[in-house]
Amino acid sequence: MDKKLYDIVLKVSHASGSGSCFYYRDKDIFVTNYHVVAGFKSVALLDRDENSYLAKVVLVNPCIDLAILASEKDFSYLPSVDLALDDSLGIGDKVFVAGYPYGMPFTVTEGTVSAPKQLMDGKYYTQTDAAVNPGNSGGPIFNEAGDIVGVTVSKFTNADNMGFAVPIDSLRKVIESYEDINRDKFHFQCDSCGELIENKCSFCPNCGEKIDDEIFDDEELSDLSVFCEDTLRQMNINPIIARDGYEHWTFHRGMTQIRLFAYDSVHLFAVSPIGVLPKKGVESILDFLLSEDMFPFKCGLDGSDILFVYRIHLTDLTDDTAPEIRRNIIDFVSKAVSLSELLEGQFGCEKSKYSKKEDALNR
Repeated sequence: MDKKLYDIVLKVSHASGSGSCFYYRDKDIFVTNYHVVAGFKSVALLDRDENSYLAKVVLVNPCIDLAILASEKDFSYLPSVDLALDDSLGIGDKVFVAGYPYGMPFTVTEGTVSAPKQLMDGKYYTQTDAAVNPGNSGGPIFNEAGDIVGVTVSKFTNADNMGFAVPIDSLRKVIESYEDINRDKFHFQCDSCGELIENKCSFCPNCGEKIDDEIFDDEELSDLSVFCEDTLRQMNINPIIARDGYEHWTFHRGMTQIRLFAYDSVHLFAVSPIGVLPKKGVESILDFLLSEDMFPFKCGLDGSDILFVYRIHLTDLTDDTAPEIRRNIIDFVSKAVSLSELLEGQFGCEKSKYSKKEDALNR
């Protein structure tokens, strides 16, 4: 299959974790699992260059475990992909699972179809022996021709070589119901009658089917998350596209990566990898880092990676201290960028592997 098709697979990230999704150009939508985005109306999409884009959750079908996302970003440059025909899979057919397992960088695993229609809990799934892990959920499964044959949904806990996918006929059902809906609104699809419902309710207004009305609710953020996201907004950073899991945010200011996260429910860290020690002339760099007064910030080493760090104990974050800590975080981001540029220009340090590539800045 054409490996360019893997470009359609992006990472989905929000305040509770991450998963995978794929772009379906025919409808200008992204497809993922419902459980990947449950509790959120807006999420971040990340490509392999770590560019982040805002997407809205516009349609969910929890029963089938599928969701459709829409973004204002123009993704028409991505390859077009076809949906395979229903019942096109056979036992032993080769398939490829693409996604972001455990939130790690993009991976592809290869396997075969173990059962095209495996009945579990009253629903049919496609079973494969390809490696499937948490984070793969929502990503596509391709056949050898490059057509999508399913959406990765789960694996059995503590069981190897048993991954499952939402079959193509269920995916097609949800995509076809997407026609002519408002891309700015959240819709719940009743699995009983197919009705698309915008407003919170306990029963389908069309067929009377019982609905879990919590599906319409947004997940509440912790007090620390509210503080951190208010701080990001003051730096003109959209916190939604910076979300990288529970109480964890990752973003770039220019080419420099910044991470803001709670550690072990004890500390709040701001960390930036600002450069890599060169093989020669290390002493002058270390002298500079040790002699420079950077309080309340510090520099450290992780192997050859130079890290710029700000740490506070969460008990020190109070209503009285919050304004000063917020100013420190904003100042930290500015200094991280300046230090990264200084280390490169004055000491010849290479940029961190986490720095954004120059060509990615223009995308």
